[in-house]
Amino acid sequence: MSSSLQARAPAKINLTLHVLGRREDGYHELLSLVAFAGVCDHLRLTQADTLSLSVDGPTSQAAGGGDDNLVLRAARNLAARVEGLKVGAFALTKHLPVAAGIGGGSSDAAAALRLLARLNDLPLDDPRVIEAARTTGADVPVCLDPGARMMAGVGEQLGPKLGFAAIAAVLVNPGVAVETKSVFAELGLKPGQPYGFGKHPAVEPNMGADALIATLKKGRNDLEDPAGVIAREVVAALAVLGAARGARLARMSGSGATCFALFSDRHQAARAARVIRRDHPKWWSRATLLR
Repeated sequence: MSSSLQARAPAKINLTLHVLGRREDGYHELLSLVAFAGVCDHLRLTQADTLSLSVDGPTSQAAGGGDDNLVLRAARNLAARVEGLKVGAFALTKHLPVAAGIGGGSSDAAAALRLLARLNDLPLDDPRVIEAARTTGADVPVCLDPGARMMAGVGEQLGPKLGFAAIAAVLVNPGVAVETKSVFAELGLKPGQPYGFGKHPAVEPNMGADALIATLKKGRNDLEDPAGVIAREVVAALAVLGAARGARLARMSGSGATCFALFSDRHQAARAARVIRRDHPKWWSRATLLR
C-alpha cells in the first residue's frame, strides 16, 4: 500500500426535492434528483493502529474536528461491523461551506468509508459498508458512489445512476447556516400528514442538458419557501442567480442555504460566478459541473 490513500468528497446538489409527507415516526418522506459537483473536500487516510482525524482548509473552523465529526463516526460504525478493520489517521481538507444543504459532512463520511473499504479490500456494495453509511446519516448512502440518481424515503432508497452529461452550474452560499430541523419545522407537517403539489417529473437515463433542464423546471424544492422565511439571504441568493446572464434555472439545494443556477455551458457559468463574487464578495460562489 502507498503511504496514504486519497478521495474526493464532492458537494451533493438536490436538483429537485419533493416532500411527499411526514411519516408517523416523524421523519419526512422525500423524493429527490441528486447530482454531484466538481467542487469538493479532500480526504486522506494513512494507515495507523488507532483512528484519528485532523482538519484544515478554508472552512475547517466551522466544520470542527472532534469525535462527533461524521468522518470518525462513519469509521467507527464500519469498525463495529467488520472485525479487525484496518484504520488510520484521516486528514480532511475542507473547502465546502458547512450546514449548507450540499451534504458536505455526509460526503466526507462517505469518502471515509470508501477509503476504509479500499484499505480493507471491501467492495462498496458490502452490506456492512452500506449499513455503516445508513447509520452515519441519511445522506451518506447516496454519497458512497457519487453520480446523478433518484433518492427516496429518508435517503435510503437509491435508484441507478442516470448517466447525464455534465451540466454547467454556479453554486452560491450567502454565508448563513440554515438548520435542517428548523426548515422542516417551518414546513409545518404533522406526523402522518401528506404533502404534495404534483408528481415528480419523469427522469430518463442519459438525458441531454436541454431535456434535463426542461424536466427540472417541472419539479421544485419544497423546502425553498420555508428556508427563505428563516433566512432571507436565501431569497437574495436566488434572485441574484436567477438574474445572472444565461441562467436557465435557479433553485435552492437541500434545506439551504446554498442555491444553484444552471447554464448552457461552462463559460457562461464562469462569467456569472465572477460577477457574483465581484458584487457579493462575502458570499461563497463557485462555477462547477454537475454530474
